[in-house]
Amino acid sequence: MHDVIVVGGGGAALAAAIEARERGASVLLLEKNPKLGGSTAWSIGSVTSTGTPHQRRRGIVDSPADHWADMPGFAGDLDARDNAELRRVLCDHIPDTFQWLLDSGVRFMGPMPEPPHRQPRMHNVLPNSRSFIYHLERRARRVGVEIRTDARVDSLLRKGERVVGVEAQGPNGRLGFEARGGVVLAAGDFTNSPEFKRRFMGEQESRVEGVNPTATGDGQRLAESLGARIVNGELALGPEIRFIAPATETFVRRLPPWRWLASLMGWSLDHLPAALLRPLMMKFLTTALAPSMALFEAGAALVNQRGERFGDELDRSAWRLADQPDKQGYIVLDRALAQRFNAWPNFISTAPGIAYAYIDDYRRNRPDVFTEAPDVPALAARLRMDARALTQSVAARSLGEGPYVALGPVRPVFVHSEGGVMVDTRHRVLGADDRPIEGLYAAGATGQGGLLLKGHGHHLAWAFVSGRRAGAEAADGGK
Repeated sequence: MHDVIVVGGGGAALAAAIEARERGASVLLLEKNPKLGGSTAWSIGSVTSTGTPHQRRRGIVDSPADHWADMPGFAGDLDARDNAELRRVLCDHIPDTFQWLLDSGVRFMGPMPEPPHRQPRMHNVLPNSRSFIYHLERRARRVGVEIRTDARVDSLLRKGERVVGVEAQGPNGRLGFEARGGVVLAAGDFTNSPEFKRRFMGEQESRVEGVNPTATGDGQRLAESLGARIVNGELALGPEIRFIAPATETFVRRLPPWRWLASLMGWSLDHLPAALLRPLMMKFLTTALAPSMALFEAGAALVNQRGERFGDELDRSAWRLADQPDKQGYIVLDRALAQRFNAWPNFISTAPGIAYAYIDDYRRNRPDVFTEAPDVPALAARLRMDARALTQSVAARSLGEGPYVALGPVRPVFVHSEGGVMVDTRHRVLGADDRPIEGLYAAGATGQGGLLLKGHGHHLAWAFVSGRRAGAEAADGGK
């Protein structure tokens, strides 16, 4: 028997496990995948916070209160649906949690500006988002968290009204695990669950895949089995069009998350000329990011693998791309558009606070998604498309002379969803009549509780803040 069981293996789960263990609880973490990571490892890696050493070094005077007041600017018309109490929890506790990440060995660059934030608050992890998992797993194992992978939790155990454990399917069969203090659900969102997306968003959305293929809403499903309710289930980032990932990982994604290397990168970003740094940044930036919608506003064509346009490029094209062969397409530009999108302010893609990528950056760094030809028939031949169909598509968009460039394949994806179970400010899952379900807690996307996390760096900030707090609550519940 353990004091606390944590379900999940991403940032929120590791934060919960570490916090519970460092409070003296015995902790078991169960992850369904062969290794830890979750959506945290798939992320760009931004954490938005006030009161950081990075802000202080730049003389930035900022506060959690101002952070709390600025966040509704991202929500816009949806602000009335936000959970203001949980927003307060996030803003009040992220400064301490940011320092906790630094103490764990994670390093950042920044802060970067992102209006409507009044101050620069976005910090980007170095060298990549795997750094979170690398350092937090090391800390978890160092303090004595028991970690089991390939263990899919599919039911909760109860004694009376209290959750007292879980049942999981592992490599050697089905096992039950008991928890004296409580169970923390930190299993991510449901961006890759057709059932949840069909239920909350619609049939067409259910055909669009998630960036994280294993984000299937396991935590939400477990909580719902005990009467919990999902809020804001229809809200998500996506569908949006993104370039397919490279067949082999880029140099930056392969960099080991060693503390000295991250510190060296941070120093370089602060001191080396931008001209020396830009090639390195481009290798990161031209991975699986979203192409700018300005391409289509300027007249670029979006075609499927047969060379056919399948509707207005500016009218929910990501939704309709999910119905095309292999759910993939290509963005076609003529010579004038290719020249136009080779310099500011017309970029192909961007990562906030890092850099902008243009046509030549994709030509150099992503030859697998960059195809150029002198005329339309030659382009069709290189992409194995029907030349007549592609010619008609180019004509329909009134594209001019060649040479022509095709960027792709691109695919439609959901990046993350906002649909988490309702929790109180102690991260207890709420059941019937909004009463806490004894012994059950939720963190991260699973326990988002109606909190709106628009703007870069808020999802990871919530993952770490809510994970630590839920782990602490569960640990105290076993005493």
